Amino acid sequence: MRPIFHPQLVNDRFGDPGLYIEFLFEKRALLFDLGDLRALASRKILRISDVFVSHAHMDHFVGFDQLLRICLGREKRLRLYGPPGFIEQVEHKLKAYTWNLVHNYPADLSLEVTELRPDGTARRSVFHCRQAFRRETDEGFLISGHVLLDEAAFRVRTVFLDHKIPCLAFALEEKLHINVWKNRLAEMQLATGPWLQALKKAVMSGAPDDTIIQADAVEHGVPHEKQLPLGLLKERILRIVPGQKITYVTDAVYHEQNAKKIVALAQDSDILAIETTFLEEDAERAMEKYHLTARQAGMLARAAHAKKIIPFHFSPKYAGEELRLREELHDAYTGNR
Repeated sequence: MRPIFHPQLVNDRFGDPGLYIEFLFEKRALLFDLGDLRALASRKILRISDVFVSHAHMDHFVGFDQLLRICLGREKRLRLYGPPGFIEQVEHKLKAYTWNLVHNYPADLSLEVTELRPDGTARRSVFHCRQAFRRETDEGFLISGHVLLDEAAFRVRTVFLDHKIPCLAFALEEKLHINVWKNRLAEMQLATGPWLQALKKAVMSGAPDDTIIQADAVEHGVPHEKQLPLGLLKERILRIVPGQKITYVTDAVYHEQNAKKIVALAQDSDILAIETTFLEEDAERAMEKYHLTARQAGMLARAAHAKKIIPFHFSPKYAGEELRLREELHDAYTGNR
């Protein structure tokens, strides 16, 4: 089964946090945290549609300027999400530049910025390049079920963690994973093509089984369209299974409330990207800095039944000792310690 989400760390494990997730069948990507982006090619940055910022410490937000510079002058909408105060933080960054010539640009970059609050309320403002990035709206609304983004194929959920300030963790959840059996397509004399994406969208949207799908067929070497009911196609050529789940957790002190939230958010994740900042021997230092140790990260991954762990955000004090952090994480995850 080919996953549709392909995650990669933006930087090495000692660098600024950031997880880039590319979509398999679309020129689209999501970005979790906005630290140094120099390691990402411009073509990858231009695929980003949504940016989820855990908090605005510099190593999680300094990449905003590079993102803006690469997208500037293009017809594009970027959606950004962050914790309390995030709209003003984006606005201040935008106000640091002079925009007296942007009305001449042929394309209009827009930024849709959402900030969340622990009480479940949220605010959204929009900034348009052609309007010199002046704040144009200030809309308040409620977040239902911790869901930030809800599309036909996936959703992104969030929880607030304690980093001495509110800090967001995120889970990307594919609603269903739909595979096409190529051999069964051939048996039904059906061809591959864009119609298969329409078929998948019909399944994801919950369309009834008697919905008619326009399929591309090839019979006796002659291409033509064929009308088939959705239910038949689901039964004959599709394999529908639970979707992929990727969770991103960074910058959180280890205590009971945080641990419960992390485990609940990351439950049964296919991939858990989690900060692994300190060794357990420096647990007191980790507590002072409001970060996790490798052992704590491993314990949380084990409790959440995560299938794979991507450790990151290693403290530079362990330069040359990456293996120790990895081993401590692995031992805690497997229950060896």
